[in-house]
Amino acid sequence: MTPKSTVYQFSIQISDVDRSVYHDEKLAVALHPSESSEFMMTRVIAWCLEHGEGIGFSRGIGAPDEPTISIKELDGTLSLWAEIGAPSTERLHRAAKAAKRVAVYCHRSADQVYQQLTREAIFNGEEIPFYSFEEGFIPQLCASLDRRNELSLSRTEGVLYLKLNEVDLTSPLQERRLR
Repeated sequence: MTPKSTVYQFSIQISDVDRSVYHDEKLAVALHPSESSEFMMTRVIAWCLEHGEGIGFSRGIGAPDEPTISIKELDGTLSLWAEIGAPSTERLHRAAKAAKRVAVYCHRSADQVYQQLTREAIFNGEEIPFYSFEEGFIPQLCASLDRRNELSLSRTEGVLYLKLNEVDLTSPLQERRLR
């Protein structure tokens, strides 16, 4: 019998001063048994930081060719392709040709992943932001994770201020380009 995903509920308040995005949303996020809670929380943070009309998660491991997070325009074109963790250079190369904007959010071993991604040419790599967090930030968030969550995320001048279930955390959001 295949293990089932665990669903986490989030009541989210976004105050992204850097992008002038302010939004409240209820979001259900499935954690597949093969996925870590750190990966899932990074997906949630990336969803908040990239939030826009039409944003959505992929269908999961059953759809390996889909972006982890995407925004589709009304005509079906991709305006966003966001990846979590350590995507392959081939995947990012394909993403950069398919979407107007590509972004990578890394939750662990950021320097190592960044170095790996910059070893090979990626189409428009200089336009792809690679985001990472202060070491220990994501594991600290996961320590306060419940099945039902209240999440408040603010970004101002490149710094994240998160409150997850009464736990306040701060981290700079480091941005580098895949040159």
